Amino acid sequence: MNGGSRCAGRLEVHDVGFWGTVYGRKWDLDDATVVCRELGCGKAVDAPSKAHFGAGSGFVVTQDVQCNGNEATLRECKSSTWNHYAWPHSNDAGVICSADRAPRLVYGPDECSGRLEVEFGKTWETVCDLHWDMEDANVVCSQLQCGVAVSVLGGAHFEEGDGLSRSVECQGNELTLLDCSIPSTRRHCNHTNDVILICSGEHQVSE
Repeated sequence: MNGGSRCAGRLEVHDVGFWGTVYGRKWDLDDATVVCRELGCGKAVDAPSKAHFGAGSGFVVTQDVQCNGNEATLRECKSSTWNHYAWPHSNDAGVICSADRAPRLVYGPDECSGRLEVEFGKTWETVCDLHWDMEDANVVCSQLQCGVAVSVLGGAHFEEGDGLSRSVECQGNELTLLDCSIPSTRRHCNHTNDVILICSGEHQVSE
């Protein structure tokens, strides 16, 4: 709920006729992985808590969820008893799954070149060029149906981004950028290090 798509937002579960939230104590990527799998939303990218997607209403259904990550459903995970707890919603758990949103290239001459941004929930974040190379770039160009990567430029070539930045590492055989390794911790990168891409399906840009 409240994340902009069915694959990101505040986690709500149905129990004995009621929808309720999950208290975010001990909530982590292993727990979110099970939820994303159960929803058919790919891999877990982030496991925010502290009502990151806004506070829910009604009951809190459970807390202290401890999944191994290989369970088929959230109910199979170890947790406190499922019940209807009249607790505050200040620590509601959320999930962001890899099927949430496709990346975008902005401030370039067309949709196949520009500064790389990825949407997490309701926020677009830039990608830090730490360990970034043409293998990573090819994943993005392919996902956007923009051919192959032609160039990875220095930051600020198409205007610097703002806000938070992510570190992403791909092997080159992933189908989408969010199938790559994305640490849950956001990086406060200097935006001169924002990834800038030019794919082969774009107009020629002089450097």
